Amino acid sequence: MRVLPNERALPRESDGAPLPDSTSELPPIIRRAEVVAFALVALLLITVVAVLYAAKAFFLPVVTAFVVGTMLSPAAGLLERHRIPRAVSAVLIVGAVGAGVAFIVGLISSPLMEWSTRLPELGSLLRDKLHVFDRPLALWQQLQSMVGGSDAFSTAPFQMPKFDWVQPAVEFLSPTFTEFLLFFATLVLFIASWKDLRRALIMTFADHASRLRTLRILNEIEGHLGGYLLTVTMINLGVGAATGIICAVTGMPNPAGLGALAATLNFFPIIGPVAMFVILTVVGVIAFSTLGAGLIAPLAFVGLTFLEGHFVTPAIIGRRLELNALAVFIALAFWTWLWGPMGGFLSSPLLIVALILKDHLMPDDSPQLPQD
Repeated sequence: MRVLPNERALPRESDGAPLPDSTSELPPIIRRAEVVAFALVALLLITVVAVLYAAKAFFLPVVTAFVVGTMLSPAAGLLERHRIPRAVSAVLIVGAVGAGVAFIVGLISSPLMEWSTRLPELGSLLRDKLHVFDRPLALWQQLQSMVGGSDAFSTAPFQMPKFDWVQPAVEFLSPTFTEFLLFFATLVLFIASWKDLRRALIMTFADHASRLRTLRILNEIEGHLGGYLLTVTMINLGVGAATGIICAVTGMPNPAGLGALAATLNFFPIIGPVAMFVILTVVGVIAFSTLGAGLIAPLAFVGLTFLEGHFVTPAIIGRRLELNALAVFIALAFWTWLWGPMGGFLSSPLLIVALILKDHLMPDDSPQLPQD
């Protein structure tokens, strides 16, 4: 066979010979199944959040009853060991808790009702007390005019905000009678039937390992939530008593009510102490003739909350279960946005439950990084 001069001889590969491996690194490929799975999980979370938000009137009292009932289950078990039937124990525990809540609400509501009838008078009195800030405001207006800022606020006198927000705030903070009834009925039935619910949940799984893991999860959730409730309640009662003593020593009006309010608000992390500081500041400014005398109790309360938040609570609760401050803040913001003040109360217990489930269902078996 004759080969033409202008033809190139191409190398021939033997049939079936493997191609040489490429030395270049290929980028990671995101598979379509992973994208679909991620999208489905995201849609599921959005749907759950939307349902929890839309059906707040049902889910909030039920979830609160489940969480509080899990916290109070050790007390029911203690009474049951003393040969008191669990149904009777549930009624006694819920009655005692309701009586304590009613007592605290009575201490808080009495001065609150008295002050609510004097809101216009107290508003004008507070406006007169705030004349001490006239000079700083005038200096600010001069500085604003020097830098060429707008003088829209220079001619407007300082006015107190209107009190149109009081009724919507009370409606937002106060649950309805139906929600109260649903909460207490669910709480009593949950505590009374908790042992049967535990057994049914454990026996749902067929193999021994899953049953044992479920039992460990339930025991740890019950132990941690019960210890959390007892510890936080004792700490908050101590904060309330100390606040009442501070208010009595500094001459604040109604120290018992302010102490009960401090104990109640301290159940809400971060938000509660800040709100209590604002309340003490307003009450002190109105009750005393000078601004310095009115700020003694709020500043003392700041010192008290600093000691409680940085030394007492971490030393007691930190040994039981470590909670990241960022996680606590994000959980508080999310559940408060979703369910209001009661969501803020449930944020820490729900975070504890989530951490326990994460530790048992997704154990961290990967090698740890060396410490710095």
